[in-house]
Parts: sequence; C-alpha cells; structure tokens
Amino acid sequence: MLSPSRHRSRSALLTAAGAVAGLVLAGLPATVSHAADQESCRPDGLYRTPGVDVPYCSVYDSAGREKMGADHQRRVIGYFTGWRTGKDGTPAYLASDIPWDKVTHINYAFAHVDGGNKLSVGTDGPMNPATGMTWPGVTGAAMDPALPYKGHFNLLNKFKKQHPDVKTLVSVGGWAETGGYFDDSGTRVNSGGFYSMATNADGSVNQTGIDTFADSAVEFIRKYGFNGVDIDYEYPTTMKDAGNPLDWSISNARRAGLVKGYAALMKTLREKLDRAGAADGRHYLLTVAAPSSGYLLRGMETFQVQKYLDYVNIMSYDLHGAWNEYVGPNASLFDDGKDAELAAAGVYSTSQYGGIGYLNTDWAYHYFRGSMPAGRINIGLPYYTRGFKNVTGGTDGLWGRAPSTDCPAGSGLTKCGDGAIGIDNLWHDLDTSGKESPAGSNPMWHAKNLEKGIVGDYVTRYGFPADTTLTGTYARKYDATLVAPWLWNAQKKVFLSTEDEQSVAAKADYVVDRGIGGTMVWELAGDYAWNAAEGQYEPGSALTTLMYEKFKSASPYGAQRSTIDLPAEALDIDVEFGQFPLGDSNYPISPKLKITNRTQTTLPGGTEFRFDYATSAPGNAKDQSGWGTSVIRSDHNGTNVGGLKGDYHRVSLKLPSWQTLAPGASVELDFVYYLPVSTPSNWTVTFGGTTYALAGDLARGTTVVEPGTATPTPTPTPTPTGGTGQCTAPAWDAVTEYGGGSTVAHRGHSWKAKWWTKGEEPGTTGEWGVWQDLGAC
Repeated sequence: MLSPSRHRSRSALLTAAGAVAGLVLAGLPATVSHAADQESCRPDGLYRTPGVDVPYCSVYDSAGREKMGADHQRRVIGYFTGWRTGKDGTPAYLASDIPWDKVTHINYAFAHVDGGNKLSVGTDGPMNPATGMTWPGVTGAAMDPALPYKGHFNLLNKFKKQHPDVKTLVSVGGWAETGGYFDDSGTRVNSGGFYSMATNADGSVNQTGIDTFADSAVEFIRKYGFNGVDIDYEYPTTMKDAGNPLDWSISNARRAGLVKGYAALMKTLREKLDRAGAADGRHYLLTVAAPSSGYLLRGMETFQVQKYLDYVNIMSYDLHGAWNEYVGPNASLFDDGKDAELAAAGVYSTSQYGGIGYLNTDWAYHYFRGSMPAGRINIGLPYYTRGFKNVTGGTDGLWGRAPSTDCPAGSGLTKCGDGAIGIDNLWHDLDTSGKESPAGSNPMWHAKNLEKGIVGDYVTRYGFPADTTLTGTYARKYDATLVAPWLWNAQKKVFLSTEDEQSVAAKADYVVDRGIGGTMVWELAGDYAWNAAEGQYEPGSALTTLMYEKFKSASPYGAQRSTIDLPAEALDIDVEFGQFPLGDSNYPISPKLKITNRTQTTLPGGTEFRFDYATSAPGNAKDQSGWGTSVIRSDHNGTNVGGLKGDYHRVSLKLPSWQTLAPGASVELDFVYYLPVSTPSNWTVTFGGTTYALAGDLARGTTVVEPGTATPTPTPTPTPTGGTGQCTAPAWDAVTEYGGGSTVAHRGHSWKAKWWTKGEEPGTTGEWGVWQDLGAC
C-alpha cells in the first residue's frame, strides 16, 4: 500500500548556528524555571535520558499531561507545508492563514536529510520558502524585523509571539523526501535520506550518521525557535517495496536493519534533545508520523520506538486509493466487514484474524494504545480527497472496482486502479515523466464546490479554462458505520472520498470519548470556508474550528497506559520481542520473546509473567515453548465492525517448573500472534507470593527494587465514601457475563459496564477501563 503523496517540497538549505541566541531572536525565553520534581511531570511510559534532569514540567503538568492552554484540552495539530507560496500562480497558504487560536501545534513540512546527513531546508537565499522568501503587500505576511531570517520561519515565530501556547515542530522527511531530497533547482537527489543515514548497506546501525543528524537537529531547532522535531520516515519496515518507489533500490537492500536503525535514531534524538532541553530549561518534543496500515506495521516489529516519543501522530488516511482497484474510503473511522481489499486477501474468512479488519482509524488507534496512554496518541484526518473514475459495482461506488490500468511512471507498480483526473484531481502530483498522476486528490474546499455544482474562480490558476463546466452531479453519500462521506458522480462513475462536518464531528467525539490526545491534520491548506460574496468555497478553517469547539471543554485526556493498578515496586527484568522474520515471511507473526534477569535474585520455576497486548490482534496469542501461555482476559472479542470495544488482552505465562533464571541469565520462547501489535506493556512478575512491575515499562510512580528488600504497597481498593449504605444494583460476580450498560454494586459503589466484560473486578480497571464508577451507594 502506498502512503500519503505528500506534495513535493521545493525548500532549500541553511546552516544551523547560534543556539540560545536563536531562541532569543525568535522572541522565545531562553530559560524556563524548573519544577521541584521533574519526574512528577514525566508522561507515563516516556523514556528518561539517564543522568539528565529533563525539564518535563515546562511542557507537562503534574499528571503528565501536556499544557496547551485553558481552552485546549486535546491537541489539534496541523501540518503547514512550505510549498504553497503563491509564487507558482496557485493559491498561497501562509502562516497568516493558519487559525492560530484553534490549533495547538504546527508541524512545518518538510525539512530533509541532506547529503551530509544533516537536517536541512536547502541553501539560504531569497527564493528559499523557509528562510528567505517574502510576500510584499500580502496582508499578515510582513516580516518580523527582529529576526535574522525571513520566509515561513520568520512568520511562524512572529505569530507564536501572539499565540505563545502554540508549539511548532520541524517535520523531516515525508513521502517524497524520506529517501532523498530536492535540491535548490527542484531536482530530486537520491541520496538515501533516512535509509542510509540510519542504516548501513550491510544492515547494521549507522550510528555516525545518526549522531550527525541528531546534533544538527538540535542546532536547527535552537536557531529557528522550534519546540521540537517530528520525524516522518516513510517507512522503516521490513515489507518489500514499501514507501516511495524511487527509494526501493536503497531501502530494499537494507530491510533487515531498518527497524534497528529507526530505534537507534529515535533513542539518539531523544537523548540529545533531552540534554539540550536540560541546558535550555525547556523540554523539546520528539514526535513521529506513523503508518496506520496493518500491512506496513507488520514489518515494523512492535514499534519499539514508542517509549522515546512525546506522542505519535497516526497517518490514518490513504487507506484506499488508486494504487489498486479497490474503491473505498480514504480514512474511515471503523471497519464495516465489507472492505473489498481485505475480503480479497481473505482477512474476513481466515479464522486466526478473528474477522478483524485493519484498514481503519480505530484499528490503528488500538494498535498504538497497546503500548501508550491514550493521551500520547493523535489520530490523523485528511483535508484532501482520494478518488477513482470508471467505477463499477458497489453501492454508489463504495466497495466497487476501478478498472486496472497502467500506473504512473515511477510508481514501481505494474497495475493500478483508474484514478480520477482533471477537474477531479486538482492537487495532483506529476509522475517521473512529468504527466498528471491520476489520484482524485483535491483540497476539501474544491470538493465542497464540486458537491454544490460550483466551478470556483480559482480553476484558471490550476490550468483550466475560465468557461469550464462540470459533467454530472456530485451527490454526497455517507456511511454511518464507517463514518465516511464521499461524492458519487453517477454519470462519470467518479468516486471521491471526502471529509466534512459530519465525519469530523464524529471523529472528534471519538477522540473525546476514548481519552485520546487529539487529532493531526494533513494539511491545513485543505480546510474550507464559504465565501458568500464570491458564491464559492475557499480555503478556510471550518473543520479545524469544529474540532476546537469539540475539544475546548472536554475532560483531560487519558494519561495512564494501564487499565489496572500496577505494583509500585518494579524489578529490573528485561523483556524483548525480537528476531522477527522479514516481510511476508512474518506470518503468523512469530518473534522470540527474550526474558533477561538483571536482578541479583534467581527467579524460581513457576514464576508468572503477565502483560497486556493490544486488541488490534485477536485474543489468540500463544507460545510454542511449553510456557503455558494463555489469554486470561480480553477487552474485546469477535469482529471489529463498528469499532474495537476495549484496549487489551491480558496474557499469563510461566517459567517451567523445572527451570530457574539466574541473575544475568536469559531465556527465549517462541511466541505467535496473528495481527500486528505495538510493544506489549503493563508487565507484572510474581514469585514468592509477591507481585512486581517491570522497570522497562517506564510507568509513573514505580520504584526499582531488589526482590525482598522492600515491601510492595498493596493494590488499593475503593473505600466506600458517602452514599446510603444500600446498593440497589446486583452485586458483581466474577463468573457472570455483563453487557455494555449493565450496572452492578461492588465495595460500596455502583458501577456501569462500558462494554461486554467478564471477570474484571470493578475498581481495578482504571479510568479508561470497562467499569465506570457511578459513585457511592
């Protein structure tokens, strides 16, 4: 599956210098006072660089939640692209067009990895959009004379002075510049980019290249006043022919080492940003744009980099498009059990998959929820369309077919679906022959005009004649199960997958209801507003404003990863899933689980380990090494039509009775599961009648101890407070099955089940677990 065809940046390079001076010039304070206990502000599960007093409290509160302003309870992250300058005749979208009071973060797209493995935006000069370009006479685009650079970076910092709660990050890579970059003339240089910077030709980690890049990243954000770095590496996966086909000659040869190189890159960035942040008195953010497709994620092992990230932005779009013939939504929220691509691949009919469809936002969210608190995850929304022509079958085109046709030059594919073109493809890319790539790619403001039968006056700026007329009617359709709108032109047989107020409102409600951190948008320039004077839709902020209104009074996001109470004492026992087969050989997904005892105590036979893994995979994980692995609790069973109902399956496995694990020793077992999951979490280990957490989970509030040297704090149980002393609901019973909406009484409180459950004790499932506390009774 191909990824976002993020439009090609023509940005150009500069040399980073002037560290703290750059911060002052950007109008930002050079220091921020430290809280007494920075650890109290560290987000749950976030890696802390050893020996560094990281100033977490400059960004996070005492619960580990990001501080974004009183009216921003959830993130609204917008990608702002460097190439919509207006200099090519098409409409500009500048920093002055951003709805600054509606967003929380802005990701500047894109910087790249240059030929010397440094973070770059090209050679400085008056034609460099990032640092040198100006827009004389454009309202709001006057440069801040206090800054030593011009371009987008000047304007971003000018507006940040007016909106100090908004954070900016420089985003590196993207579809076109992951494995290379565009030079000052606009020619793509196939340098290897992330692939060769992080991974050597023999598959080993290129630590020298990584160090060079990470050092340059620190220097860059200090000079230009950014709050952090966003890595958009598409893709460090072992799946063959993934990412941009122009990169395949480099990426395929390194497949066996890409995941290790990615992990080393993120660890190095985290540590260097932490050290710089400690020196500068501010915590610098490290984030990524991550794929949402189960196909790509299968080749990314367990996404081991999650612990280094402040948060992850899921690219939960481009789930269907003209790279194949299956006509479906660009970014559906849920599965409906009818996805034609998945059906053709046997996903619904293969019993081990459990009928779980993995091309939807909800599946991708649950994949990452397996290893991260909900609040460190943001779901992606596209402000652009994907579309097909000559569609047959399906319902108003949905789940129909677009005829197979020749693919755009340079795509690396042999047969593609028949993508929409012309007036239905306003934001198209060019293929390597300079021809229009059929994709049905349009900003949402153009799609809204198509829906209303309007030919906007801007079409001439995209090469269409002034007397252009529309053929047929673009009828809006909507599927409530998928949460997906689209336009269907029955005369042209054109299908355009869209987003609008109804779908965005439903996705915003989804974010609020599940405690998710927020949303990410690709890209801000696609949002719309109605211009009554001109009688047409134009670039605006209708959808972004809708999300802001939904989020501004929402409850705080979910800051805790576990849905059960974990022990306060943790042991230094390493657990690692590794030795994954490569690519398509990795089915069923069959890594080695390696457990290493780094305590000074021998673990006896019968020691029990428990952990959670995401409901993105069915609850049928097992081992093939005699450890008696069993799934002892499942928050979801069955298909995922309409969404997965809970976050975790909990697993138990035991060291064989005849086997001990001495200090420093390791043991491996063969593990098997059937759909991708991120790093299993919420581990406990029990022996000698005591249960401990594991240090590697990086959970807030735990202390690493040696077995037998401390008395673990018992798991607290709810204490009845207030109430009448009489509970009218039936008492909770461990063997009774409860459907969603059921109420029970337990330990002096009434509880309501959010979804089906059995055996989960009320009061132990946490704020975001199955049981909602209705109060004392």
